[in-house]
Amino acid sequence: MSAVNDTKFSSAVFLLSGIPGQEDVHLWISIPFCLMYVISIVGNSVILFIIKTEPSLHEPMYIFLSMLAITDLALSIATIPTILGIYLFNSREISPDACFAQLFFIHSLSFIESSVLLSMAFDRFIAICDPLRYVSILTPLRIAKMGLVLVLRAVALAFPLPFLLKRFRYCQANVLSHSYCLHQEVMKLACSDITVNSIYGLFIIVSTVGLDSLLILLSYVMILKTVLSITSHAESLRALSTCISHVCAVLIFYIPVIGLSVIHRFGNSSSHFFQILLGYVYLLVPPLMNPIVYSMKSKHLRARIIRVFIK
Repeated sequence: MSAVNDTKFSSAVFLLSGIPGQEDVHLWISIPFCLMYVISIVGNSVILFIIKTEPSLHEPMYIFLSMLAITDLALSIATIPTILGIYLFNSREISPDACFAQLFFIHSLSFIESSVLLSMAFDRFIAICDPLRYVSILTPLRIAKMGLVLVLRAVALAFPLPFLLKRFRYCQANVLSHSYCLHQEVMKLACSDITVNSIYGLFIIVSTVGLDSLLILLSYVMILKTVLSITSHAESLRALSTCISHVCAVLIFYIPVIGLSVIHRFGNSSSHFFQILLGYVYLLVPPLMNPIVYSMKSKHLRARIIRVFIK
């Protein structure tokens, strides 16, 4: 019986999906996807290049921004092969091991991005609420330690996912509704008890995305309290303006990721097309929009980018 089970697992392949009903125009659909990937990779690479080569940008806020750009680059690279493979070459099959590896990187990078956004909220909190100690608190060594901790947390939480999925037999319909692999969707294809996976998946979402979003909200409550206590209207507006880019990045990331998690777990009656659309927004929009938002809202970064291209 064990040999039969192993055979079923080893011979199984998962089938990824594009946009249902639009198979005839997949080649045309690939054009905006290609543009989004090119803009994401070029935009984040430019951000990293500018921050690395401009000494005046070697400040905590921009160091955290470079962490965000690296995470977005990695997230784009992790999803490019399967998404473009479907729309350009109609390559839908993916082996279990490749699927498990992809979902590990997607989930771990998503957790890292959540942690980086929390670190950036902490940066804004210190800069506005305790500006005199800003440089002494956010030293390069402390920032490096924060970066190491957030990476280790994400990897440690995502590491069990492939092994929890690998122990299952997959004898049901093996068609995934996205163009990439996610833990909460792959586990539903198993013909075994998925209680452990479901509980652990909920635990890591709550302990990463849920906890981080709550702490970000609390940090902005403290920031607003401090800003409202400033007597000068111009000073309060200037303090709030430094948070606009981060607030945009938080909304761009957390709204799709929380919405997709809720739909996968509780939204069985939701529109299948809406689920697919939200999945693309979750993975493609943050790497695309973050460099654009920060380039537009940060005058120092924008000035350096313009200077580089003018030269």
